[in-house]
Amino acid sequence: MSSAADQQDTAKTAPCIKILTLFPDMVRTVLETSIPGRAERQGQVRYEVVDIREFSVDKHRTVDDTAYGGGAGMIMMAKPVVEAVESVRQNNDATVILTTPQGETFDEALTLELLEDLQLKGEIILICGHYKGIDERAIELVVNREVSIGDYVLSGGELPALVVADALVRRIEGVLHNEDSANNDSFTTVRGGGLDCQWYTKPPEFRGLTVPDVLLSGHHGKIAQWRDEQAKERTEVRRPDLRQTEETDDKSRKR
Repeated sequence: MSSAADQQDTAKTAPCIKILTLFPDMVRTVLETSIPGRAERQGQVRYEVVDIREFSVDKHRTVDDTAYGGGAGMIMMAKPVVEAVESVRQNNDATVILTTPQGETFDEALTLELLEDLQLKGEIILICGHYKGIDERAIELVVNREVSIGDYVLSGGELPALVVADALVRRIEGVLHNEDSANNDSFTTVRGGGLDCQWYTKPPEFRGLTVPDVLLSGHHGKIAQWRDEQAKERTEVRRPDLRQTEETDDKSRKR
């Protein structure tokens, strides 16, 4: 059994997800909860939450101003953002991500890519934008990747950053008690990039609705086949675009 000192040493060397935000309490609350919180307590990941206002330009903790050229909305200044990144970045090659609607779409493939990057470099830095946007010079100076969680606009980048962090953490080996749980999720290789099947638990009958007989049969081969068929059918009905993407990928691999 490992000692408390050993666990502390392991925690110090665990990869670190660093989130830069104007609302640190909001971010910390989520990171301390559920699987992300458990992962940190187990020493499998570390979090560092930085208040961008600590790098403000004056005693009033100002971090934004009006846009050059006019227009509605305030713009986050370059100085607080750049200096916040520089204060926490330990690896000059670390990936610095800005969550923005203009970024590449966050999906399962990107999750695995960023997880590998996190484990290789030891840290990933996520910048939470706010207001109308961030001064482009900050992006040019310190950001090397922009990520979007969907085609819609939120009040700030905190929720997208937390989405990215959660997706990464649950994929770290040992965080989930059963690795098959993550490997069989929607969008995974097992599901061919498609959706997951439907799932049931006790009781076997609820308000006239029963569990499919095959799931009660104890025949693992038939159960696996049924789940695979149901997952494919659900993908065809609800997200046919995912099946088309898979077919395109298959053709590309054969060339």
